[in-house]
Amino acid sequence: MIEFLLSYEMLRLIWWVLLGVLLIGFAVTDGFDMGVGVLLPFVAREDIERRVAINTVGPVWEGNQVWFILGGGAIFAAWPALYALSFSGFYLAMFLVLSALILRPVGFKYRSKKPDPDWRARWDWALFIGGAVPALIFGVAVGNTLQGVPFHFTADLRPIYEGNLFGLLNPAALYCGLVSLAMLTMHGAAWLSFKADGAVAARARDFGTTAAFLTALLFAGGGVLVWLGLLGGYRVTSPIVWDGPSNPLLKTVVADPAAWLANFRAHPALWAVPGLGIAAPLLAAIGFRARWEGFTFLASKLGVAMIVATVGVAMFPILLPSSSNPAHSLAVFDASSSRDTLRNMLLATVVFMPLILAYTAWVYRVLWGKVTEKGIEDAGHSAY
Repeated sequence: MIEFLLSYEMLRLIWWVLLGVLLIGFAVTDGFDMGVGVLLPFVAREDIERRVAINTVGPVWEGNQVWFILGGGAIFAAWPALYALSFSGFYLAMFLVLSALILRPVGFKYRSKKPDPDWRARWDWALFIGGAVPALIFGVAVGNTLQGVPFHFTADLRPIYEGNLFGLLNPAALYCGLVSLAMLTMHGAAWLSFKADGAVAARARDFGTTAAFLTALLFAGGGVLVWLGLLGGYRVTSPIVWDGPSNPLLKTVVADPAAWLANFRAHPALWAVPGLGIAAPLLAAIGFRARWEGFTFLASKLGVAMIVATVGVAMFPILLPSSSNPAHSLAVFDASSSRDTLRNMLLATVVFMPLILAYTAWVYRVLWGKVTEKGIEDAGHSAY
């Protein structure tokens, strides 16, 4: 049994699942941090209200961002070809994301250093950029991944990327960016309604209701675009050798606009994933209006998880399709590290992942409770 679980085929499948778990973990945790940043200029009108909003995420954003680092590390170690192509091909986009993310810790640390309203207002907009830009660009990256990225390999497997930043900002990819932005805005509003108090929570419920409806509508619209073949699609046409060498040149792939629906048609139970991606935001909208704070946040988390999972399920077994030479696309069965690397990483994950989850749960337990204006005033300079 153990030997079967540690076979090359199973290790590749396990690491594909783990990659999805890490990306969902990042979207679910750091996603509400970004959503709060997006909403900051709108849900808080006075300085004390802005401090309430900021302090709902201030103690946890660093821990949440660990999922981003874990996801990048997993891609680097388990899927090196994917890491090389995505991080080099999307270099300028990644630079924009990282530049925006850098504004977040700086904004947290420097905003309260001076009482000057103009000083604090500038840092508030910096926190807005630190939330909105990554939320949009991550969705744009997903949109480009669905459509295919212009790259190919040389005979010695050296990757050549043929695109540019402006090519990434195409209408279909920007549409996916709007899905991501609406989704994380909804999630940030759900967190604020759960964690904040008073006027901040009330305004978050109003914005959250709109964002939840937009998320469901835009995501359903994305499904229509896939059905119409406007978001690409790629299909492996050669026999799949799950325990074969990591060489993306040993298969054939064709562009097929219907390909991203093939897994759902072959396994109808999988329709539950995008179905929940639409239903959960609608349930969150109901929760916002009914002031069911815990229910709303759980529904928002489920919606975020299912929207991200839908992309992985639709594309499987392809990881990153090539629009310029489909046969050079990266797939789960030909883009991984060696069997020994995947096995050793899995053993380390089995040991350390429960520790990370246990520590995270403990932190949230310690920080349980609402952030109030009185609590911020009593904390003085010890709060953001």
